[in-house]
Amino acid sequence: MTAQFETTFACLGTNFGAYVAPSALKDARLLHCNTTLATQMGLELSAISELVTASNLPASCKPFAMVYAGHQFGGYSPQLGDGRGVLLGERRRDQQLWDFHLKGAGKTPYSRFGDGRAVLRSTLREYLGSFAMQGLQIPTTQALAIASTAEQVRRESLEPGAVLLRVTQCHIRFGHFEFFYYQGMQDEQARLINYCAQRYLNVDPSSTHDNALALLQMATQRTANLIAHWQAVGFAHGVLNTDNMSLIGETFDFGPFGFLDDFEPGHICNHSDDQGRYAFDRQANIGLWNLNALAHALSNFIDIADIKKALASYEEILSSHYYQLMMTKLGLDTKFSEENQQLLQSLLQMLAQNRIDYTQFFRSLSHNPNHAIDLLIDREAGTRWLSKYQAACAQTPNTQRTAQMLAANPKYILRNYLAQQAIETVSNGDMGTFNALLTVLASPYNEHPELDHLAKPPADKDKHLAVSCSS
Repeated sequence: MTAQFETTFACLGTNFGAYVAPSALKDARLLHCNTTLATQMGLELSAISELVTASNLPASCKPFAMVYAGHQFGGYSPQLGDGRGVLLGERRRDQQLWDFHLKGAGKTPYSRFGDGRAVLRSTLREYLGSFAMQGLQIPTTQALAIASTAEQVRRESLEPGAVLLRVTQCHIRFGHFEFFYYQGMQDEQARLINYCAQRYLNVDPSSTHDNALALLQMATQRTANLIAHWQAVGFAHGVLNTDNMSLIGETFDFGPFGFLDDFEPGHICNHSDDQGRYAFDRQANIGLWNLNALAHALSNFIDIADIKKALASYEEILSSHYYQLMMTKLGLDTKFSEENQQLLQSLLQMLAQNRIDYTQFFRSLSHNPNHAIDLLIDREAGTRWLSKYQAACAQTPNTQRTAQMLAANPKYILRNYLAQQAIETVSNGDMGTFNALLTVLASPYNEHPELDHLAKPPADKDKHLAVSCSS
């Protein structure tokens, strides 16, 4: 049966992008498929292979490259757009529309000087990254399939090319609204606002003012919750430009991301980020900066007082959600208490001073607090903290607390050195490491004793692998 798609976004018109026929890679073949997601989308492997290789697209697909703008490292770029991707269309499942998007599908009118391609290296990283986020129950776009080819793509050097088939309910970025605002295209912006409100909030599209405010409120709440979750799990996105910010608050556009190994609050995972704008401990502030940019782009439709009120909720939502997540990781009551807040702050300071592996410490704390303290160099400070922690734990039965903590503290994360090993082995034709990594990332809170080696922190030489935006 041929897969059926709708084209609701493309039907907004060519002011919103351009129809583009994907340029299939030479001798492309399906390398991997997310079978769980395929089942959810009601698609057979043969249909997915045709979609990801762009070899035989259904007639209902109308490939469309979106146009948008964005603030990149704080500077405004007036026109960006899908330079190497196309929206194939939307597939309806369980009353929801899901975007199907090809990444690496060739040149578009927004490619500028690029070739419109993606390399296998970055495609595998995004595939793994989306699996990791899904397993950690963090909102994210999802990778459905990868196609690979022997065709070479030039970045820093020649590399194998690849295409990613990505699925999400929303490819609308903050930068979409910025584009129409700064271009003075108010009618188009109103159409986009009402389209998004009807699709993502299920509201009457007749009141643009109300819809714009509702979208800003939604984006504020979901961005705050998303970044709180990133901070709690130790994830750094690496390039939080407004064109990489999802309207519905998903982890979007995986590039030079990284999970913390040693707890370094100022960790920079993108070696192109010379000033540390997107360092781990600056993500919360950057989230608000980006929301201010979105609010400014919507200011023709929202009163300034309503904008201020919407944005004022951000810090409270983020702080409250982060506190609850961290208390769950510690096995403590999530109701706010000053004593527990101080306990958390002193722990994070101690982890930073001792350069302790973030994930390993919390997993060890879940099993045996005494063993976790053994990881610290400053044992005296650790013993003092442990005494206060055990006093805080006294109100919760041990078995209940342990179960809570093991369900909140992953054993496995996508460490950069593991991703690099998987990329290298796949490039050599061996899928074993890649498949093993997918297994633990899909259920990172389970023990997987046969794959214990994938929970090990990196050797010192592998702690600071350089990752850039190149793809």
